Amino acid sequence: MKIGMVGLGRMGLNMARRLVRGGIEVTAYNRTVQKATDFAAEEGAKAGAAASMAELVAALPTPRVVWLMLPAGVATDEHIDELMPLLSAGDIIVDGGNTFFHDDLRRHEAAGKLGLRYCDAGVSGGIWGLAEGYCIMYGAEPDVAAVLKPAMDVLTGPGGNLHTGPVGSGHYVKMVHNGIEYGMMQAYAEGFEIMAASQFGAGLDFPAICDLWNHGSVVRSWLLELAQRAFTEDPRLESLEAYVDDSGEGRWTVAQALENAVPAPVITASLFERFRSRQPNAFQDRVLAALRNQFGGHAVKRKDGHD
Repeated sequence: MKIGMVGLGRMGLNMARRLVRGGIEVTAYNRTVQKATDFAAEEGAKAGAAASMAELVAALPTPRVVWLMLPAGVATDEHIDELMPLLSAGDIIVDGGNTFFHDDLRRHEAAGKLGLRYCDAGVSGGIWGLAEGYCIMYGAEPDVAAVLKPAMDVLTGPGGNLHTGPVGSGHYVKMVHNGIEYGMMQAYAEGFEIMAASQFGAGLDFPAICDLWNHGSVVRSWLLELAQRAFTEDPRLESLEAYVDDSGEGRWTVAQALENAVPAPVITASLFERFRSRQPNAFQDRVLAALRNQFGGHAVKRKDGHD
């Protein structure tokens, strides 16, 4: 089997490496061509580099499989728009980014008009996937899933990939996966803050607690392993700013909950807490303080220089 890989960022490069090391040929294309050249030089005979999308397509046997690992949205759209006219009927496009499932449905329809096939692949595993295997949930027609199964098995460990159903379902399941992740991370964060603020806080060994909880506890998880690493490097995370970004999937999950009238208070609150982390001296909190002062004469804490 031979695959074209478009995008050699943190995920794409390691996925290409894992495919090659698992016996699948990969020709890679990246807008910074040197990344593809370096990949081919490092990985040997089963790895190749293309200097353009057209060169990538020409290097692949039919039916071609082109896997994109790009930022969701405009970047992925631009590359797919460039790619589709170069392909032939029966070729397969795989979008492995964190794409909104509505975009998959739109692209699937556009690809179908050209006789092309499409697969949406939600990929979890991050920077650890090269060594430990990824978790992949993918949506496609059954014939497309059958073509891709050998690659999926190489990329994941046993039981680590699932054909979830028609196009769009893979990224939908991955979206909800990431929403759940938001809630889990928030719960861990709150728990550690409660411990840090307690009378025992100064003496608590957070790396040891993480390790303990991962031995038989009902809250054991890979996230705790990562927390243990972080606390080992910086026991109270004093080198970090209390600013938490989001990459969109939590918002989409909450939007889907609203659209389907499904209560999702934990995921929603965890998303809002990320927004809160970006608001030092938030306006809404000043409004609250002012209202308490106005209706009850409650004390307010004023800024320096404001009596």
